[in-house]
Amino acid sequence: MRSRYSAYVRRDVDYLLASWHPSTRPAELSLDDSATGRTHWLGLTVQHAFDTGADTAEVVFLARYRIGGGSAVRMTEHSRFLREAGRWYYLDAA
Repeated sequence: MRSRYSAYVRRDVDYLLASWHPSTRPAELSLDDSATGRTHWLGLTVQHAFDTGADTAEVVFLARYRIGGGSAVRMTEHSRFLREAGRWYYLDAA
């Protein structure tokens, strides 16, 4: 989860797509937010992380960001991850 958050901060679309499970990965991902202003990520707090099986896990996190000069926004997500061939992939948000 932390590496994906860092990829959003760095605007690393290639890493985000590579770490997204092929069964749920979008065909393309755009982080172009020029119409509303650039997203400034302010922090990540992992609230819970737990194994749900031998090769599955879930993470509940709080991310804070600001778009352009707007107010800070708090986003909470419950993400699911799947390990295949020793590598963890983001599956979806439950």
